[in-house]
Amino acid sequence: MTRYRPTVVEVDLDAIRHNVRLLNPPNAELMAIVKADGYGLGAGPVARAALDVGASRLGVALVEEGLSLREAGIDAPILVLTELPPGSEKEALEAGLTPSVYSVAGLEGLAEAARAIGRPVGVHLKLDTGMHRVGLWPPEDAPAFARRILDAGLEIEGVWTHFADSERDDEGTLRQLASFRSAVEALAGAGVHPSVLHAANSGATIRLPETRLDLVRPGAAVYGLDPGEGLAHRAGLRPALAWRSAVSMVKRLPAGERLSYGGRYTLERASTIATVPVGYDDGYPRTAVGAEVLIGGVRRPVAGTITMDQIVVDCGDGEVAPGDEVVLIGTRGHERITADELAERAGTIARAIATGIGRRVPREYVSTEAPE
Repeated sequence: MTRYRPTVVEVDLDAIRHNVRLLNPPNAELMAIVKADGYGLGAGPVARAALDVGASRLGVALVEEGLSLREAGIDAPILVLTELPPGSEKEALEAGLTPSVYSVAGLEGLAEAARAIGRPVGVHLKLDTGMHRVGLWPPEDAPAFARRILDAGLEIEGVWTHFADSERDDEGTLRQLASFRSAVEALAGAGVHPSVLHAANSGATIRLPETRLDLVRPGAAVYGLDPGEGLAHRAGLRPALAWRSAVSMVKRLPAGERLSYGGRYTLERASTIATVPVGYDDGYPRTAVGAEVLIGGVRRPVAGTITMDQIVVDCGDGEVAPGDEVVLIGTRGHERITADELAERAGTIARAIATGIGRRVPREYVSTEAPE
């Protein structure tokens, strides 16, 4: 489709490759998490870039996400991080998706589908060691539940857990790890020896080498998004997301004029006002009070209420013309607007900014590297 509006997300695939290389441990596999359409950047291109440089597996949240990757021709192992919804099991298994399992109901549906397709099915048993979202609880029940999995004719390929606060809470994270290791030892005592154990998300992958086990599962860090506590910068990750638009209209207004819905922004002096065609339907958060953008490499405040399709920017006495580039997230000259900065203004997190950019904003992919 022809693109007429200048608002666009630019995805740096070289940054994805750089981050995966940096995160990939020397003695473990890396599963790139590409759920939520690759954190809003496009699961297919991101997955290919990650696989190019050593990622051996992919992780998704939904069966539909895994099927979409298969339809795109990606044949790497794909783990569905939650149990397969009732009715989806057969299609998921036929597509070669690897299921997680942690409940009796989930196990029963999976076993029935496995019998229907007539071939061995490996699963990953998820243990709840303290996140308390999904997973087998208590983890001490792992040997008994594993026996049910095996009795149902399934194979236990992996066992895993998820950390609740690995970005900052060493004590809690290591307590979860100890609980996981204890359950794995109990499984071994019952004769269950999975080929892959995994626990480390982005924060743990960067901060806590003892959590890396056989496989790490970075999500936000793959995209150069900060998992928390400034870890992305400290680890040398590069942001893959840039979001740009252009000025569509310029006008000079006198002091005292009130801008946008509700008139909540009053000009204290005569000022040049630029209109930019991006709004909350594109994912630019309506709550981003005090947000700034870059025009000509200069920070300019977003003025007044963010509307569905447009924002207005107070450019003071700066020289601005229609067509001038507007950086919503990204770098121009010596200035940078990060996803974390916009998230802070909006009272949210960078991951929510990235995944919230609307589908009507085109994604364009840039890369100078040749695939490996």
